[in-house]
Amino acid sequence: MKLRKVTAASAVVLALAVTATACGSDDKKDSGSSGGDKKITVGIKFDQPGIGQKTPQGYAGFDVDVATYVAGKLGYKPDQIEWKETKSAERENALSRGDVDFIAASYSITPERQQKVDFAGPYLLAHQDVLVRADDTAIKSPSDLNSKKLCSVTGSTSAQNVHDKLAPKAQLQQYPTYSACLTGLQNKAIDALTTDDSILAGYASQAAFKGKFKLGGFKMTNENYGIGVKKGSDLKAKINTALEAMVSDGSWQKAVDKNFGPANYKNEPAPKIGNIVS
Repeated sequence: MKLRKVTAASAVVLALAVTATACGSDDKKDSGSSGGDKKITVGIKFDQPGIGQKTPQGYAGFDVDVATYVAGKLGYKPDQIEWKETKSAERENALSRGDVDFIAASYSITPERQQKVDFAGPYLLAHQDVLVRADDTAIKSPSDLNSKKLCSVTGSTSAQNVHDKLAPKAQLQQYPTYSACLTGLQNKAIDALTTDDSILAGYASQAAFKGKFKLGGFKMTNENYGIGVKKGSDLKAKINTALEAMVSDGSWQKAVDKNFGPANYKNEPAPKIGNIVS
């Protein structure tokens, strides 16, 4: 009987030890996730020069610079950022599924999108504009696009908006990519390319195109770029604080100049947090 009692007691001690070890293992995992091995996943575009682009040297663009700064203020070093491509049609789904922690990807704040996700910002006020050849003196206003060949990418509504509201006689051309539109513009197969001015400036700032194109400066729409987070996420307030710091310490303007400067992009002043320009 004495032996049985000892054995039973030993079994209890052993069970407690195993349980403690298991708990200790979980604690170690948790502490690791909030320590040096922590990661944050950020959604960006991979194919927009000047905005968000995956290159052989890494990731580059204004949105990348903004996201890196914000992540830093949240406590993450650049090597703790996991970049994830988020195409326009997948942004809301990526946030709701938890695939990414936040998205900085030329993500315009709209009432429809605000029903599905929350936005920090805005951090850039862009406008729909046109890009023309540097030596073009014929296109000085949106109405001058009448009878001109106007290009945008397949599936975009930018060119259609111009046609419907400003230049009903514009000849719409759809190309598969903005790069294809730029080649057509350079070769005079088209007369103008339209989308957000920040995107146009990013493409025009590429080394291969420097000095060959210019922005019209038409400001046909207002595009308030925000950082998307999951609905109800407490990251929104933290990101807003980070964006305010980026503006106040000069980092925001440096990022604008670096990514859009070669195209002589005349950016709007940094927007006030929560101020959505309609």
